[in-house]
Amino acid sequence: MSWFDTHCHLQSFHKKGELESVLQRADENGVSRMVTVGTSPGDWADYLELSIKYCGRIDYSVGLHPGYVDENWADQISSLPTFWQSNKSPVALGEIGLDYFRLPKEPELAEQIINWQKEALRRQLLWARQFDCPIIIHSRAAFDDCVEEIDRSGVNWERVVFHCFTEGVAQIKKLMERGGRASFTGILTFPKNDQLWDAVKYQGIEKLMVETDSPYLAPVPHRGKRNEPAFINEVGEYACALLNVDAVDKIWENSMNFYQLHV
Repeated sequence: MSWFDTHCHLQSFHKKGELESVLQRADENGVSRMVTVGTSPGDWADYLELSIKYCGRIDYSVGLHPGYVDENWADQISSLPTFWQSNKSPVALGEIGLDYFRLPKEPELAEQIINWQKEALRRQLLWARQFDCPIIIHSRAAFDDCVEEIDRSGVNWERVVFHCFTEGVAQIKKLMERGGRASFTGILTFPKNDQLWDAVKYQGIEKLMVETDSPYLAPVPHRGKRNEPAFINEVGEYACALLNVDAVDKIWENSMNFYQLHV
C-alpha cells in the first residue's frame, strides 16, 4: 500500500533544514511519492534540484500562482519553458489559475489585477498545450472564469486537475463533462461539509486524487497544525470512507497516470 501526495509545497521544509525528517515521517506513513508544486520563480529552481536529488520520490511542477501575478507577470514567467529543456522536466505546469478572493477593494485596481491574472493564465495554458503536459489549476472564487479560459485555450481537459477543490456537485459535473477532474485536501475532513462530500461521491473513484497542499490545510485530527505529506493518508482514507470502498491502490494508479509517471 502506497500513498501519493499529488500536491504539496516543500520549500519551507527545505529552507529550514527539515525536509529529511518530513520525508522520513512520510515513509513511516506509507507515502512514497509526492509532487512539490511551483508557485513563482522563487521556488522553481529549488524544486528542480529536489526532484533530481530525490528522484522517484519527489517530482515537481512549475507555474505562476495567480496570487503572485502583478504587472511584471510576463517577465516572471519568461523562464518557464526552459524547465522543459532541463535535465529533469516538470511533471506538470502549475499551479496556475485565477484567484478573486483577496482582490483589493478599489474597483479599478481589482479589475486590473483580474486582467493580469487572465493574461498570465492564457499564456501559461498556451505553453501547456505546446508541452502537452498536465495542468494544475488554482481556482478561488473564480470557477466559471477558470473553466471559460481553459475552454478557450484548446488544451486537453483530460490533462486538467482543479486542485484543492471546495465547490459542489454542479461545478464538479462541469469538470467531468469536459474530461477534467478535481483533487481533494484536508478540507474534506472538516465537519459540516456536505457540499464537498457530495462532490467527492459524484466524481467517484475513477479519477480520485488526494493532496495535502502542505504546509497548509492539515486534516482532522491535525487541523490547526502545520501540514505535511505524512498526513495524506488521513485525506485518502476519509475519501475512501465516503465512497465506501478500499481504494488506496486505485488512488495511486489515478495519480501516477495523471502525471504520466512510472515506478
